[in-house]
Amino acid sequence: MCGIVGIVGTSPVNQAIYDGLTVLQHRGQDAAGIITIDNNTFSLRKANGLVKDVFHTRHMKRLQGNIGIGHVRYPTAGSSSSAEAQPFYVNSPFGIGLAHNGNLTNAEALKERLFTTARRHVNTTSDSEILLNILAHELGKPNKMKLDAEDMFNAISQVNEQATGGYASIAMIIGHGILAFRDPNGIRPLVFGKRETSNGVEYMFASESVALKIDGFEFVRDVAPGEAIYVTESGEFHSKICAAKTQHAPCIFEFVYFARPDSVMDNMSVYATRMNMGTKLGEKIAKEWADKDIDVVIPIPETSCDVALEIASELKLPYRQGFVKNRYIGRTFIMPGQELRKKSVRRKLNAIDSEFKGKNVLLVDDSIVRGTTSAQIVEMAREAGAKNVYFASAAPEVRFPNVYGIDMPSAAELIAHGRELEDINESIGADGLIYQSLSDLIAAVGQENPDIKVFETSVFDGEYITGDVDQNYLNRIDALRNDSAKSTREQAMSSGLELHNQETNEDE
Repeated sequence: MCGIVGIVGTSPVNQAIYDGLTVLQHRGQDAAGIITIDNNTFSLRKANGLVKDVFHTRHMKRLQGNIGIGHVRYPTAGSSSSAEAQPFYVNSPFGIGLAHNGNLTNAEALKERLFTTARRHVNTTSDSEILLNILAHELGKPNKMKLDAEDMFNAISQVNEQATGGYASIAMIIGHGILAFRDPNGIRPLVFGKRETSNGVEYMFASESVALKIDGFEFVRDVAPGEAIYVTESGEFHSKICAAKTQHAPCIFEFVYFARPDSVMDNMSVYATRMNMGTKLGEKIAKEWADKDIDVVIPIPETSCDVALEIASELKLPYRQGFVKNRYIGRTFIMPGQELRKKSVRRKLNAIDSEFKGKNVLLVDDSIVRGTTSAQIVEMAREAGAKNVYFASAAPEVRFPNVYGIDMPSAAELIAHGRELEDINESIGADGLIYQSLSDLIAAVGQENPDIKVFETSVFDGEYITGDVDQNYLNRIDALRNDSAKSTREQAMSSGLELHNQETNEDE
């Protein structure tokens, strides 16, 4: 999962891109990067770390220009090497930079085709670099010194013909402008806005609307599935649907977990969808758990707070903040290594004993992935004095890996994979466990935009919307994503990373 930003401005855009990335930090805490164009030359800074740590004054001074793109990253494939941080760029044709959020499910086939038919070499294990090279190859086909909007759209049509998976991308072409595009299923989010200045209209693209707001851009709309939008350096706006077949099927897990509550994506308020989830789950709890003497509803911060508040209202029970969160610890289900995840939970949350002592508590979380966090939190609630600990998940059972850009673990590491409710409940040590049903989750999110008839729900039901994901593919990603594979990969790269970081620091 990543966050992307792109701006075509009438004045330097480095600060606006930086500010946009800071409010998208929740989408990627592994690495950050910004690339700008000034005098037909790229300026690039990218490295591992948070936005505030990657960019210093000396870097911002170097990132000049009125057009640029930025990226924050969680690695969903390949390694966490700083060499694989985005944006990527190529020098031919024209000079093209690209930032990408998502995952290509046919990346290996595309990589092979690039080499055999286009003689293009990919240096990293990132599918984003593959996507960039496909785009570059297609943009070079007109063999013109200056491309027009139709050339851009023809190139994106060819990209959509070849690539499968979920992708939202922003490309930047020297001497031309910005080209933003979204996969034909609209799986990964992408919005755009504009602002009027004394020098003309500026445009901004971002993963979530909250990035537009912080930079003073007026939200216009979402980029449509299969749509490409080309904005020239002078601010001319062009758009076209560049796929023969499209459907609007956004990833429902964005609303469960990833997106900020103050964002609007696919014309849906994230905050409102989470309130709806709480109402639906509250109704289910009232119906199925009428015999349980629950005293208080306590969220596991922060994503589940809005859900828990609505559950408490539906059940007519007190809502309490029973955990204090350390905001500087990353998301635990993405952290490599079970022991690291266990330690992280204890550093991340601290229980307020008075809210648990002698009470039957209902803990509410947005989802249960590996179950590591859930088991630790149930244990913490008992240590704080809870009499009975019940657990509610705002999402259904996560039984299958995500293949469209979320680094969920391999299937064998998902607590619900191949297990029934009683087994999962026993694993996390709760006195009762209840999940939101998939139909209720779809209804809760879809209520905010009735025009969307289909959601990407593969992590819950194993139905992959692109139609190209089979067991062989799942076996391959299982081999890449399990803890053992990640640990081996990181150890093998450690000496090379140390050398790379030394060289990078020397270059700064």
